[in-house]
Amino acid sequence: MKQVLINYILHLADNAMILAQQNSAWCGHGPILEQDIAITNISLDILGQARNFYQYAAEIINGLKSSSTGGGLEGASEDSLAFFRDNREFKNCLLVEQENGDWGKTILRQFIFSNYQYLLYEKLQHSKDEQLAAIATKALKEVAYHLRWSSEWVIRLGDGTDESHQRMLNAVNELWQYVDELFMNADYETELLKENISVDVSSLKNKWLEKTESVFNEATLQIPQNVFAKIGGKQGIHTEKLGYILAEMQFMQRAYPGLVW
Repeated sequence: MKQVLINYILHLADNAMILAQQNSAWCGHGPILEQDIAITNISLDILGQARNFYQYAAEIINGLKSSSTGGGLEGASEDSLAFFRDNREFKNCLLVEQENGDWGKTILRQFIFSNYQYLLYEKLQHSKDEQLAAIATKALKEVAYHLRWSSEWVIRLGDGTDESHQRMLNAVNELWQYVDELFMNADYETELLKENISVDVSSLKNKWLEKTESVFNEATLQIPQNVFAKIGGKQGIHTEKLGYILAEMQFMQRAYPGLVW
């Protein structure tokens, strides 16, 4: 059961870590200074969530006596879990590893995920696992802002110029194939449901769609129908994009192990 819990916590941490890494690439490159600062601060918020989850996972791993139970991760820390695991060991959803593309695509990715994450944390704050509940409760106010901010931008761009509207249509077409995975329970999520620890993500989809439809209506966008779902991230099967993200993100620690500021 401990390993199942570790897998679940790493899934939550990896989602946040990879999205934070992706968003951070906009620092100094945002369309205007105010929004450059906004998305950079959002990156820091999400990175903070990742740190809290990694720290909790490391605490559990280090408390395990047996190496077979610990999965070879004894002596773990938030740094080792972020920087010394390989591609197949990451459990993030495919959505968060997709390329930033233009501002519209980044904004839509953030909206899709923040809408999902808000509903997830809203439920997770009632988890039987007190540490997970505390992390979710602390993060919920941050995610509420992320959702509001990204919603406003989806509307602004979707109902903006012909150019911005077309770019949002392109973003919807590119990203929608990664939406369904958010609402598919992995085996570790299903197992922890029995203990009232995890969240049944399939139960979140209807409310997620309600919010998405509301925003899309204002943005003059339509939700695609009958899109083939690409999945696998939760089980460690990723697109090639994750490899490039990890190569950049993990370079310093792998080149100089144990490096601290």
